[in-house]
Amino acid sequence: MTSERGEEDTVAFEVVDGIAWVKFNRPEKRNCMSPKLNRQMMRVLHELEFRDDVGVLVLTGEGTAWTAGMDLKEYFRETEVLGLGGTRQAQSESYGWWRRLRWYQKPTIAMVNGWCFGGGYGPLHSCDLAFAAEDAQFGLSEINWGILPGGGATKVATNLLNMRNAMYHAMMGENIDGTTAAEWGLINEAIPADKLKERVTAVAKVLLEKNPIALKATKDAVRRVMEMTYDNAEDYLIRAQEAANFFDNTGRKEGIKQFIDDKTYKPGLGAYDKSKQEK
Repeated sequence: MTSERGEEDTVAFEVVDGIAWVKFNRPEKRNCMSPKLNRQMMRVLHELEFRDDVGVLVLTGEGTAWTAGMDLKEYFRETEVLGLGGTRQAQSESYGWWRRLRWYQKPTIAMVNGWCFGGGYGPLHSCDLAFAAEDAQFGLSEINWGILPGGGATKVATNLLNMRNAMYHAMMGENIDGTTAAEWGLINEAIPADKLKERVTAVAKVLLEKNPIALKATKDAVRRVMEMTYDNAEDYLIRAQEAANFFDNTGRKEGIKQFIDDKTYKPGLGAYDKSKQEK
């Protein structure tokens, strides 16, 4: 029987060739999220966000699960006995790192290698892109033990799924596999498990070639404009581009130069060469 991990051991990470591979690291608990894990994940995200050697962050799980959701014993029972203050603290620690991930400086990818349940939909939605093994299992099991899909899970379902699928998913408590999750729009793609890391690595390498300022502006824009009217979105996007130009006007000009003057690349077929950009 594996002994309980210390707080720092609940999350593991390594940085390889510009990609930070971050893992939920409680495989003996199917990587369910405890207050310890939530606190440590925030520390890890903070450490990696502005590191020069990190261009993309991949969130995955150790063992056979991505994350099975919230730890029913440590997150619910043991915090509820502390009263409202204990519950609110646990909520702020979990929702806090999901929010941090949602607006992260670097592009983020969920690599769902196994079980993704309930509270796991929070970080799933927080990642910009999501890829899963075909046999990964997704479920909103809350209805099976007498509660609604809280912690943002219902909102995630309605954001990513159409109303009929969201309603069925939340009310029935049935699992769907990665293939169905891709068909429903919960993730981008489902891939055979033995090819999952290869596919995610390939996607991450493409992102590493893009202008990082433009990537940050783009991912924020997609999330923001979803809740705006067209006119408000149009105005926001004009201001967002002006702000991006302020932070990195040379990147935009270099890309146009390489297309129009140098004729070294075509925007529809790849990214401009960042190595030629003046610092």
